Amino acid sequence: MKYTQLGRTGLKVSRLVLGTMNFGPLTNEADSHTIMDSALDAGVNFFDTANVYGWGENKGRTEEILGTWFAKGGDRRDKVVLATKVYGNMAADGDAWPNHDKLSALNIRRAVDASLKRLQTDHIDLYQFHHIDRVTPVEEIWQAIDTLIQQGKILYAGSSNFPGWKIAQTNETARRLGSYGLVSEQCLYNLAERRAEMEVIPAAQEYGLGVIPWSPLSGGLLGGAIRKEREGGGARTSEGRSGSGLANTKIRAQIQSYEDLLDKHGIEPGEAALAWLLTRPGVTGPIVGPRTIEQLESAIRAVDVELSEEVLSSLDEIFPGPGPSPEAFAW
Repeated sequence: MKYTQLGRTGLKVSRLVLGTMNFGPLTNEADSHTIMDSALDAGVNFFDTANVYGWGENKGRTEEILGTWFAKGGDRRDKVVLATKVYGNMAADGDAWPNHDKLSALNIRRAVDASLKRLQTDHIDLYQFHHIDRVTPVEEIWQAIDTLIQQGKILYAGSSNFPGWKIAQTNETARRLGSYGLVSEQCLYNLAERRAEMEVIPAAQEYGLGVIPWSPLSGGLLGGAIRKEREGGGARTSEGRSGSGLANTKIRAQIQSYEDLLDKHGIEPGEAALAWLLTRPGVTGPIVGPRTIEQLESAIRAVDVELSEEVLSSLDEIFPGPGPSPEAFAW
């Protein structure tokens, strides 16, 4: 495994981030533990989760699965850089109550204590804001975060799904207050969805945030979707998070060109998509969310995949980026 610093911090993290969103809803506890053991054995030390994972009536279940894995001992917790998130409403469905969501100081305090209990640990390494809060003042958020840092409950703060202007506002406020500020941004970013290159990633680089892309395979579209469809592998063809799926004629043509290019060079599509992200400026490492050991092993191989200039140039032709700001929309 290869490692890098998380943004401007001294924290060393693996170039792959183990995403745990499938743990509970799609992968049972025993298999989740096996995947985490295998990831750790392969040198993956950066694990990402969120308090709402498990979803619906099972919100918090994913953190609990990590907690029972940590409780097995064997230095598991010491070896892992643990990241979780706060924002979503954790009240039982149909029983929503004021102050059980978003980023008020009250909810941050409540949420971090609940996460620590589920995770069976005394601290969270990276505590991330899952979404922008359009109501709570940034000063209040930093007051709550600084208190948690002083209490030893968290070490660093990061953002997720923040636009560039919000990254700037949040870190300029931190600078004025004498706080350390955000150290990472977790955003939607992959070959098929490159809008983050226009302002989010430049803002992250300017303020020393490590970029952690989620959905690196665009909901499976970049993982050999057409080949799997042809082989009866149950490829995801419906509309996904990053846009229309294979039912969209334009996207289908792009994916076909993508798979043809990689087949010509003998590279697995899913591994190429991850390897491409690892070449991008500012990227710490993409989040991979394996449901099986085989998917984890494929992701780990991607760290050592070298993409030639020819392949990189061809990928840019198939999936052109938006270009820099403001030239992408002005002069």
